[in-house]
Amino acid sequence: MSIEVSNESGIDVSEGELISVARFVIGRMDVHPAAELSMVLVDLDTMADLHMRWMDLPGPTDVMSFPMDELEPGGRPDAPEPGPAMLGDIVLCPAFAADQAAKAGHSTAHELALLTVHGVLHLLGYDHAEPEEEKEMFALQNSLLADWYDELRIAEREAELAARDRRLLGKTGFFDGPEQ
Repeated sequence: MSIEVSNESGIDVSEGELISVARFVIGRMDVHPAAELSMVLVDLDTMADLHMRWMDLPGPTDVMSFPMDELEPGGRPDAPEPGPAMLGDIVLCPAFAADQAAKAGHSTAHELALLTVHGVLHLLGYDHAEPEEEKEMFALQNSLLADWYDELRIAEREAELAARDRRLLGKTGFFDGPEQ
């Protein structure tokens, strides 16, 4: 799976976290592992321009998704077999996300992870124009984000235990090599 991030926003953002959450969602949604995704982080003026040009709405927004293909989990519905595809582009505005995060009482990193999940779901065909669609999409979004955080906590705990084991085994001479 190829995920490229281009940060043109002027704000320092953990690109690794954005890639991690996008990779997690793409995997969970059974998208072909060779799928490609592009993420662009932009400033408020650029986002306002995109928002007006593509949605005919004034002012910036938090996230916009530009799908390349009509996709279902696994690939194009008209493809003979599921295969790799260019999912499309997600455009995030970290400055807008920071304001939303402050209002919601959580970190900008959390808001950007949430928006990344939201953007990937849009690329996969989910929408929230109708109440039932919104209910389905937001429930899935929240579930995926919670599962990603759970996976991160498990990985952190495993790393802590491995470090502890290395310290303990190092004290016993286990890693000192064979006696000569």
